[in-house]
Amino acid sequence: MTISYLLWKITYFGRMLSLALGATLLLSACSGLKTSPAEKPEEHISVFTGKPGGIKLFSNTEKVAQPSMPVNALLWRAALDIASFVPLDDVDTFGGSIVTEWHQSAKNPGQRLKLTMFVVGLELRSDAITVRAYIQNRIGTEWVDAGLDEELGRKLEGLVLSRARELRATTTAETVN
Repeated sequence: MTISYLLWKITYFGRMLSLALGATLLLSACSGLKTSPAEKPEEHISVFTGKPGGIKLFSNTEKVAQPSMPVNALLWRAALDIASFVPLDDVDTFGGSIVTEWHQSAKNPGQRLKLTMFVVGLELRSDAITVRAYIQNRIGTEWVDAGLDEELGRKLEGLVLSRARELRATTTAETVN
């Protein structure tokens, strides 16, 4: 054996010993810490499914019940009813938005329609619903944006409001009887 090999062996074992001692010191420094498991917050159990999760409906500390939907339920249902002729792409109940896929009618195959509906209020009012109707026209094999059809958007807003009034009248009639 050569001296350089012996020096390498001594250096190697010295490094290993240093690493082992350092790890032991680090672990022993942690032994004085008193740890306890993290406290789990009280988990709500769903009334419908019996599984953890969901929204807590009743509490001893909260006296005011939170509304279940941040938008008017009648307008929301009416908007879904009116938009049902077009396949839905994205529906956000708590955000109050409905986005449809592109729809091409059989009457006008060179044009297609996409709707976005926003229910933005808790009251049944005309300013609580906004409908945007996007139009595209076919030129050759490409679809080209034609912009917003504001008149169609206003007509659809009127239909949503009329349907919401019908739903309210039906609900009121059912509760009176």
